[in-house]
Amino acid sequence: MKTVEITIFGGTGLIGNFLKEQMLIDRFFYKINFVTRKAFESNQKKITNYVIDFSNLKEISNTIKNSHIVFSAIGTTQSKVNWDKDEYRKIDYDINSNIALACKKLKIKNFSFVSTAGANHKSDNFYLNLKGKIEKNIIRMNLISTSIYRPSLLLGKRKDTRIGEKLAQFLMPKFSFFMPEIYKPIKAENVALSMINISKTIQKGNKIYHYKEMIENS
Repeated sequence: MKTVEITIFGGTGLIGNFLKEQMLIDRFFYKINFVTRKAFESNQKKITNYVIDFSNLKEISNTIKNSHIVFSAIGTTQSKVNWDKDEYRKIDYDINSNIALACKKLKIKNFSFVSTAGANHKSDNFYLNLKGKIEKNIIRMNLISTSIYRPSLLLGKRKDTRIGEKLAQFLMPKFSFFMPEIYKPIKAENVALSMINISKTIQKGNKIYHYKEMIENS
């Protein structure tokens, strides 16, 4: 079985953590480059931790230069950046765009990243508009293969407590039967598993995955 080296950005979040844990037990991945802002302790031989400046394109490039696949689950929340939209853009838009640019220059075989259901660069909603602009910018880079995942509300236990989100996680599944399919809540584990499984069979060009495709591939 052919094995590959991969790099994960945003691996300490809900989806990223599932990506890491699943890859540790999956023999398809022989080396995991785990990119963080702060040092990450692990006794796993598969994992190499890189602590970098996420605004530095050269440092990003150095972490992915030998990778076949690059995963990004980078993202933040309004509350974490004190409702500063410029700071929000620096994290969501700039970092993901820089990772994609590094993938382009190094001819990485696949870049897989997490967006959101309803992403639209023409939307009046700040969050959906920003996610849409990220997608548009990365798509026009014309990478070898780009996989975009659009989950709606993520179900799963977070390290930090978000009261509104916990309430939504409790209520939304009860009404998901009435929702358009692409907006149905989905387990973060299903998103991560679909990213892993789809990445093993690289399709050239740009592909967007919604709820149905993520469930089917998880």
